[in-house]
Amino acid sequence: MSGWNSLKSLGVFACAALLGGAALATDLPEGGTVVALPNEKGAVRIAFLSFQNNPFWRPVTEGALAAKEYLAGYDATLDYVDLGDELSAEAVVAGIEASLAQKYDGIVVVPIFDGTARIINEATDEGVPVLNIVAEGGVPSERLAFIGQDAISAGRQIGEFIGGKMGGDGKLGVITGYFGATQHTNRMNGALDLIKEEYPDIEIIGPFENRDKAESAYSLVQDMYTAHPDLEMVYVTAGGPFGAAKAVQDLGLTGKVGVVGFDHTPDNMQYLATGEMVGLLDQAPFQQAFDASVMLYNYLVAGQEPPAKVIAVEGNLITPESVR
Repeated sequence: MSGWNSLKSLGVFACAALLGGAALATDLPEGGTVVALPNEKGAVRIAFLSFQNNPFWRPVTEGALAAKEYLAGYDATLDYVDLGDELSAEAVVAGIEASLAQKYDGIVVVPIFDGTARIINEATDEGVPVLNIVAEGGVPSERLAFIGQDAISAGRQIGEFIGGKMGGDGKLGVITGYFGATQHTNRMNGALDLIKEEYPDIEIIGPFENRDKAESAYSLVQDMYTAHPDLEMVYVTAGGPFGAAKAVQDLGLTGKVGVVGFDHTPDNMQYLATGEMVGLLDQAPFQQAFDASVMLYNYLVAGQEPPAKVIAVEGNLITPESVR
């Protein structure tokens, strides 16, 4: 994917050069871009901590499991740990504490919320590096690196798309995932700030919270349409956008109300094909999971730092027209 060109050049090709050639890049699974370095240290153990509350996490899990299989050939064990279906700082803290107690050598985690920096710093102080992916809180931590999308830029990208799609006026419903999640807030505000600046005639309805649940997004769209029958667009900042799309379909509003959201998951893509979803921005979750795991392994066995402290993923925004 185009957003990973810089990572590829710093990952596959830099690592391959250290290995004396690019041949080992052929061993990578499709979607992975970072090559493992030779392990001269001995057995290492990595904990991969993630959530499972909506279809977005499927490719994250797949990326982690692909890294587990790939790294097994380098005397490295990766254990995937499910933090549950309710996102919270407390779940992240408990997961990291358990990983430290179980003496893992390194941790990949999706911290998402403020309130997680303290335990990340504690792990680092204990000599256990932590690599964050997907989303992290607004409070800086001593993590090894972060791989993910710049949420404000992604929001502005979607805001520009929405403003053009709506012709600069009309009613826009906004559904965010968790009000306390920094990434969700930044995605929302990035879009809304741009819309207020460049498309002041668009009226914002909401925001509302669906806690990443498709069924909640479904009900919220029904309620919004009942209160605002001239609703034109719905922006879902996080999980469950296909629930909003299903509501549009069930209300017979296909072609009249469009849904914009994140992630090229099968659940979302089916509604892009039928026209309820009018825009989807991806964030390469498989690559984030796989590459972060291998980067952390490379740091553990060879001391190789990630190519940057923040490795940004640029989204690929697709529409029904672009996939036909």
